[in-house]
Amino acid sequence: MITITLLETQLKTPPQQWRFSNSTVIRIGRAVDNDVVLADALVSRYHLELRLVNSDVNGEVWEVISKGTNGTFVNNNLLTKPTRLNHNSILQLAQGGPIIQLQLEKICSNNPVINNSNSSCSHEGNSPDNLFCVKCGQAIVVQKTIRYYQVLRTLGQGGMGTTYLAWDKVGVISGIPQLLVLKEMNADMINIPKAQELFEREAYTLKSLEHSGIPKYYDFFVEDGKKYLAMELVHGQDLEKRVFMQGPVTPEQAIAWMVQTCDILSYLHSQDPPLIHRDIKPANLMVKSANNRIVILDFGAVKETGTAPGTRIGAEGYCAPEQERGQPVTQSDLYAIGPTLIFLLTGQNPFKYYRQKGRVFKFDVRSIPTVTPGLRQVIECVTEPLPRDRYQSAQELSKALKSASI
Repeated sequence: MITITLLETQLKTPPQQWRFSNSTVIRIGRAVDNDVVLADALVSRYHLELRLVNSDVNGEVWEVISKGTNGTFVNNNLLTKPTRLNHNSILQLAQGGPIIQLQLEKICSNNPVINNSNSSCSHEGNSPDNLFCVKCGQAIVVQKTIRYYQVLRTLGQGGMGTTYLAWDKVGVISGIPQLLVLKEMNADMINIPKAQELFEREAYTLKSLEHSGIPKYYDFFVEDGKKYLAMELVHGQDLEKRVFMQGPVTPEQAIAWMVQTCDILSYLHSQDPPLIHRDIKPANLMVKSANNRIVILDFGAVKETGTAPGTRIGAEGYCAPEQERGQPVTQSDLYAIGPTLIFLLTGQNPFKYYRQKGRVFKFDVRSIPTVTPGLRQVIECVTEPLPRDRYQSAQELSKALKSASI
C-alpha cells in the first residue's frame, strides 16, 4: 500500500493525495490517462513510473523509473537509473516542478499504521504560515498529540472548551491523513452537569445528521478524563468576521446566504422530533471559500421540540422573545434570520434598529438604504414578537426571501 501526497509550497496543507492498495505499477504524468495526473507544464505527458518490486510481512518495496524529458529528482538527487524508494521519499518532477511525497505503509490488525517520523528534517525554508514542511511533508509544529490526532494550532477558546486544528496523521477517519477540528471540554467544566450535557449533545446531534451545510461528525472520546469531539474542518470564514473585515454585503448576497441557511434549518426542523439550533447568528454561519455556500456551526445548544423548558440560550440581539424565556420553537431559529440580515447589510449591531412600538419591541429598518420594501416586509414578519405571527417554516421564509430579491 502506498500513499502519494502532492506538496504545495504556496498552500498550508497538502492539497491532494492518492492511495493505492492493490497496484503494481503507478504512472504519473500530465496525460489524463495516468494514475496520478499533474497538470504542470514542466511535467512530461508520461513522466515516471512506480513499480512494486516485492511485498512481504515487512512491507512493500517500490522503485521509480524516470521517463520525463526534464528529469526527476529523488531526495534532491537527479534520477539516472531505476531506484528503490524509502518511506517518505521526496520526488520532484523536473527542476522547479511539482514535489510529491511517497509513504509506504504496513497493515496491522486491519488498521493502517504510517511511520511518519522524519527526525532528520530541519524544516528549513518553510513559510511562517506553513503547517506542513515542503521538504518532508510532515507537520512543522505539533503542540501535543491527543489519541491519534496531532494538535497543530489553537483555533479558539471559550468558557465551554478549546478548539484545535488537528491532523489525523494515521488516517483513522477516512483511510488517508486529513485535517480536522478537535474540540476539548475545558477542565473547569467537567464538574458542571449542564456543560457536560451541552458538549455531549453536540456530539450525538452531529453524529445523527448528514447535510452539506452541517460539519461532519468524526469521533467522540474521553482521554485523560477530558471529553473530545472531532469533526470536519470547514475552510472559510464566518459571516461576522467577513463583515468586520470586508464591510457590509449587497442585499443580493445577504439574501442568497440566508436562503441557504433556511435550507439547512429546514433539514433540522424536519427531523423526528424537530431540532432547534437556538444559536443562529453571523458568528455561527460559515461561508465556504470553495463555493460561497453556508455551513451552520456550533450545535452545542441544539434542543428537541417538545422537551421541557430549559435555560436561556442564544445570542443577545438574535434571540427570539420566547427563547429568552427558555421556551424555543422552530420559529425561534427563523427569527434570528432577521437581525442577521440587518448585520450583513449594515455591519452594525442589530440592537441599533430595535425600537419600542406600542407595548412591544420590534426592528425598524426603514432607515437602512439597502433594504427594499420587499426585504423590509420579510424582516418585519420574521421578527414578530409572537411565533404565530412569523413565517411558520424555513421553506416559507426562503420563498419570501427569494421574492424579495426579484
